[in-house]
Amino acid sequence: MSTTQEPSIPKITKNTTVAEKDIMHILGTKVALGESAQVSFNVAKLHTQNTIDVPVIIERSKKPGPTVLITAGIHGDEVNGVEIVRQIISKGINKPKKGTIICIPVINVFGFIHMDREFPDGRDLNRVFPGTRSGSLASRVAFKLVTEILPHADLVLDFHTGGADRFNAAQIRIVKGDPKLDVLANAFGAPFILYSKNLSKSFRKTCYKSGIPILLFEGGKSFHIDNNITNTAVNGTKRVLHHLGMLNRKFKVSEPKKPCIYLAGSKWIRAKYSGMFKATVTVNTEVKKGDDLGNITDPYGSFNHFVKAPNDGYIFNINESPITYQGDAIFHISTKVKS
Repeated sequence: MSTTQEPSIPKITKNTTVAEKDIMHILGTKVALGESAQVSFNVAKLHTQNTIDVPVIIERSKKPGPTVLITAGIHGDEVNGVEIVRQIISKGINKPKKGTIICIPVINVFGFIHMDREFPDGRDLNRVFPGTRSGSLASRVAFKLVTEILPHADLVLDFHTGGADRFNAAQIRIVKGDPKLDVLANAFGAPFILYSKNLSKSFRKTCYKSGIPILLFEGGKSFHIDNNITNTAVNGTKRVLHHLGMLNRKFKVSEPKKPCIYLAGSKWIRAKYSGMFKATVTVNTEVKKGDDLGNITDPYGSFNHFVKAPNDGYIFNINESPITYQGDAIFHISTKVKS
């Protein structure tokens, strides 16, 4: 988020033109203060010569202010993130009191259409940033996003879900040691704030290296829409916009039911055996060392292994697949909580 002083509101009459400094030039389109626009993020052509365009929804207040970029669908199977941004748009939360809000509900439109996590070239978009102009298809899309859209942002809110059948508790992921991110994450108000390193070639790391704060939200699982996760994320977005002075007055802001829990360390609990798996705890549960978390059985009733908590902590991810194999990650548990 930019720390420069915001310019005063320009006085525009019917006979004057909008100052050039107040016009956003994005994807070949000019968007002035007070204007709305839907522009096309052209990602590729199909083999049929049909173009694939990703809609980018832009809402600008008449009053200058920060620019917030809201994204989802970097992974095509993470539909809950897409639903979150859809609700932000449909409810008008993206129409700011000041500043600009840019929404991209589906970045990986290829994966979203085919219900696939990756791009058609088999690459994970979130492992090719910042991309290159002449690289793979995924790399080219990453490059265009980074060079033509990201520079406009003062803050990024990026929405994700757990992969495969792993259900994530609602959480914000940030790097440790950045007070600005701590303040923004706390303003969002998710149940958990997880300190985690920026993965190599991820969108989050590219934003961070560019000096643009990013809050990465994780919640739910792929191919699934969960109302509680969606509501938590939409309410968190409203709180952040309110914190920035951007939320329209017609929206009410509710305080989180509980203070955020900062997770400073975590580890995966992996299956010791293959079999049928059933968790007996839910996400957000605080457990003690030795507590039963679930059990692994065989289909014939001759084997039953109880999964125990290896330490005190919070369970913030559970594998909901009914079948597990030896070595599969089945629970994510905190190992250290920031006091």
